[in-house]
Amino acid sequence: MKLLLSILVTFISGELMVSAGEQAAPAAVAEAARAQIGKTIRYDPGYRSLDYPNGDVPMEMGVCTDVVVRALRTAIGMDLQKLVHEDMKRHFSLYPKNWGLKQPDRNIDHRRVPNLKAYFERNKWSLAISRQPQDYRPGDLVTCTVPPNLAHIMIVSDRTNAQGRPFVIHNIGAGTREEDRLFEFKITGHYRVGGIKSSEH
Repeated sequence: MKLLLSILVTFISGELMVSAGEQAAPAAVAEAARAQIGKTIRYDPGYRSLDYPNGDVPMEMGVCTDVVVRALRTAIGMDLQKLVHEDMKRHFSLYPKNWGLKQPDRNIDHRRVPNLKAYFERNKWSLAISRQPQDYRPGDLVTCTVPPNLAHIMIVSDRTNAQGRPFVIHNIGAGTREEDRLFEFKITGHYRVGGIKSSEH
């Protein structure tokens, strides 16, 4: 009987540890994004040749997508540069043709919001778009349109304002910042990363 109880306790403890780990990972994405504040200090959309995989522009610069790429790499070991590039090589026709490219470009494809949206949707990470703050969890990814037509992406923070609306962490023009701007612009996508504890999709 003691042996059975010991096995049962071990099993339950293991389940609780897995559950706690799964809960911790999304918050880790927000924390990894927040760690970029004060380090990424300017917005720079310039094209650069990057290492591959795990390529990055210099930390002091970047765009909104770089905040997401860096956070997912740091928090859960997910390399969107590699994942998007490999998926585009296999399914190039299913990705936007906004830039006149004839083939994938591993230096820039993952740094473009429309491509990330296509990758997220292909992997079934999409959630309903809502105006209810409680529908957005730490680590969620939200895309929107900044007038007149700039595609933008933000990471939902684990911090909220006094009314319970989550802050977002993003680079919208002046480096990485954490701000109360979740519903400021028209939301075009809401995503929750699948396989959040894994480096594979």
